[in-house]
Amino acid sequence: MVRIKSYLKLARPQNDLISALSVFVGASVSGSMEGWEKVLLACLSAFLISAGGNSINDFFDLEIDRINKPSRPLPQGEISPSSALRFSLSLFLLGIFLSFWIKPLSVLMAFLASGLLGTYSFLLKRKLFWGNLTVGLVSALAFVYGGIVTSDFRWSLIPAGFAFLFHLGREVLKDIEDVKGDFFSGASTLPIRLGINFSLGFCSLAFSSLIILTLLPYIFNIFSLLYLLLVVGGVDLVIIYVIWSMWSDSSSLNLHRLNNLLKVDMVVGLAAIYVGKF
Repeated sequence: MVRIKSYLKLARPQNDLISALSVFVGASVSGSMEGWEKVLLACLSAFLISAGGNSINDFFDLEIDRINKPSRPLPQGEISPSSALRFSLSLFLLGIFLSFWIKPLSVLMAFLASGLLGTYSFLLKRKLFWGNLTVGLVSALAFVYGGIVTSDFRWSLIPAGFAFLFHLGREVLKDIEDVKGDFFSGASTLPIRLGINFSLGFCSLAFSSLIILTLLPYIFNIFSLLYLLLVVGGVDLVIIYVIWSMWSDSSSLNLHRLNNLLKVDMVVGLAAIYVGKF
């Protein structure tokens, strides 16, 4: 039982569920309600690929996590690095396998997402800005992955754009939180190369741009008034608070709290987009 719990901690199913919900929302805003069995397959596929990405990230981040996240399963010795790698590859393969039962383009996107997550953990995470861009792109792809199952994937590009900016800002915020361990590991992240204040300014720019863009679907009569109320009250105001708080207190403890708050904010954002089309 303890070993199962350790693998669950490695996969981080709460994050994977957000990926699956992103696929579902991308499909729900994109068109025809036909073929929902394929949408559910796409959700499960994304869940598995996300879990594979989280697991392989911990495999490559073992030394960093000894400093930044010592309570994770690998630094604690609950799972061996080789077992974590095998677990991750199995999840990637299962997610890709399910994509063969959806659409040909789904297979390509599943391979792309898996490849990007693996490359991110192995190489790009420690490169200036490339890792942040990669996470933003993969997060955006989840909505398109759902959208291509339905009749018109173009509508899924709206939440995909939101997700890109949201995760771009959040990833830089996480880099600021993890700056101590990243520095000792030789990583070249934005706060290490250009400083904390520059990175906070970048987060502010990404989040502020997101707030402005979230208003456009209502202004152009794409999403409903209910969407506007949810996105302003439940998402944008929280982001404004995050911007204020991260400038007031940029300690790792506070940034960790803000990152957890943003994780909850993702779910509210998904709900706003889902109800916005009705």
